[in-house]
Amino acid sequence: MKIETEIEKVSSFQHLEMLANQVVEGFISGMHKSPFHGFSAEFAEHKVYNAGESTKHIDWKLFAKTDRLYTKRFEEETNMRCHIIVDNSSSMHYPELKSNQPFYEKKIGFAVLASAVLMNILKKQRDAVGLSVFSDNYEYYAPEKGSDRHHRMLLNKLEQLLEQPKVKKTTDTITYLHQIAEKMHRRSMIILFTDMFQSADEEKLFNALQHLKHNKHKVVLFHVVDSKTELQFDFDNTPRKFIDLESGDEVSIFADNVKEAYEKRAEEYFKELSLTCAKNQIKYVAVNVGDNFEKILTTYLVEKQNFG
Repeated sequence: MKIETEIEKVSSFQHLEMLANQVVEGFISGMHKSPFHGFSAEFAEHKVYNAGESTKHIDWKLFAKTDRLYTKRFEEETNMRCHIIVDNSSSMHYPELKSNQPFYEKKIGFAVLASAVLMNILKKQRDAVGLSVFSDNYEYYAPEKGSDRHHRMLLNKLEQLLEQPKVKKTTDTITYLHQIAEKMHRRSMIILFTDMFQSADEEKLFNALQHLKHNKHKVVLFHVVDSKTELQFDFDNTPRKFIDLESGDEVSIFADNVKEAYEKRAEEYFKELSLTCAKNQIKYVAVNVGDNFEKILTTYLVEKQNFG
């Protein structure tokens, strides 16, 4: 029996770009139920009015419909630069999917589709987007641009990330976040997808995240997890061998023997991350591979409105 590759699974769900567009269009059509009611009316042609800006280009007809102030945008205007960073270490290629599961229920698949969804919305708003990929090396870098050719190039790279790595790739988050930060010269929104599996001490990690904030960049950290197994430790109580995807280390245990202690430590870790990010003015959002992409898009729109 033929086993589908992750890229073949993308094809069966249609091209990544088409799937991302479906997610965005579904989100926009549902905006009337959200705090962004009215924002979808002229999605590509308007931006939120900020106090102190010229009132010359306010769309008063849209104000009459939505009771919100939007200014008209112009074809040549690029309102924002966004750089997306994807962790491609071996731990991101978890969990192993069954043949009937969609590719985005694996952490890397979720990060890939979420990145494509954000790129779609950035393209609609004529914003520039760049991409970095890291694992045990700095795998890929593309600066922020807004052209169709650039957009397609980034989508092709994202699709390539869906193939399971043939060698174990550890996470050297700190080194490559510092390198990425050095490349960011113009103020941007920086969006990071990672499962936060790293062995270095947390102070060094947050120093690297703080480095990303230099030049007044805005940083959003999407912590990608499989909540069922990584947070709730939902396994039956048969003897199991747990293998570290990055180091290859193994441990054999009964899940029930450690479940309570594991869940407590996992909850503490998530809380520590959230508090430390808040202290460093980094937007922290935990996202589960089993969820839809509404949290990703809502977070992006809120942070963009605050970008200024």
